[in-house]
Amino acid sequence: MVGNGRQYILDLTPNGLVQVAAFDTPDSLYDCSWSEENENILVSASGDGSIKVWDLSAPPMANPVSNRQEHAHEVASVDWNMVRKDSFLSSSWDDTIRLWTLDSPHSLRTFAEHSYCVYNACWNPRHADIFASASGDCTLRIWDVRQPRSTYVIPGHEMEILTCDWNKYNEFMLASGSVDKSIKIWDVRSPRQELTRMLGHTYAVRRVKFSPHKESLMVSCSYDMTVCLWDFRQPEDALLARLNHHTEFAVGVDMSVLVEGLLASTSWDESVYVWQMGMDPRAA
Repeated sequence: MVGNGRQYILDLTPNGLVQVAAFDTPDSLYDCSWSEENENILVSASGDGSIKVWDLSAPPMANPVSNRQEHAHEVASVDWNMVRKDSFLSSSWDDTIRLWTLDSPHSLRTFAEHSYCVYNACWNPRHADIFASASGDCTLRIWDVRQPRSTYVIPGHEMEILTCDWNKYNEFMLASGSVDKSIKIWDVRSPRQELTRMLGHTYAVRRVKFSPHKESLMVSCSYDMTVCLWDFRQPEDALLARLNHHTEFAVGVDMSVLVEGLLASTSWDESVYVWQMGMDPRAA
């Protein structure tokens, strides 16, 4: 992708989404993550291989307050540690994952066992030292930062794995989404066979997220331009809803931690939708 990027900060008000701030960047942005320590700090993953650190309490001209340039290719994802709160991960098309803190301008460690692009890395919400990664080499890896190498390798799909997410109620449960159009649920203690395989998307699954409020509920988005809601405890009837409010690739989706049933999605159609589950996103 070629072109400038922009990090938007939006506030959901009774009158809809309101822009709080916007920061321009010289390259496209692929992901962002809020600090778990400071409500004014967030990090962005950039197409030029850098990680931008923004501070909403700083003067606009002072931003980004830090520019971390260690990855050799596009940074695909960033994720803040919800348990320790002082560190975050970045994953990149350079096949590596890096561990960072705000205190150090340099990464603390590089994880380099994948053989192709690492599209996603995410912390376990129950354990401060454990995270998972999803790669174009068709594997998931489970890591413990206290160990010298990854602790589990899961040959999860026959095509590139673009996304993964931990269940918020089960520390051993991980979801993955792939170019093969499927979503799989794993118990990382038994990685030879998935617990559940869910089909419903017609193109690559770009993002999966477990609900922070209900163990069996999850949401996904896809290059088929749809957002899907699932209940993986009902494998025969897992697909609860398919939403087609986007007109281009749907590339981001999440569920609010603070408001049960509140969802957000974004797309190459340059739109962001925020809506309550059960409602039409276009009516929000």
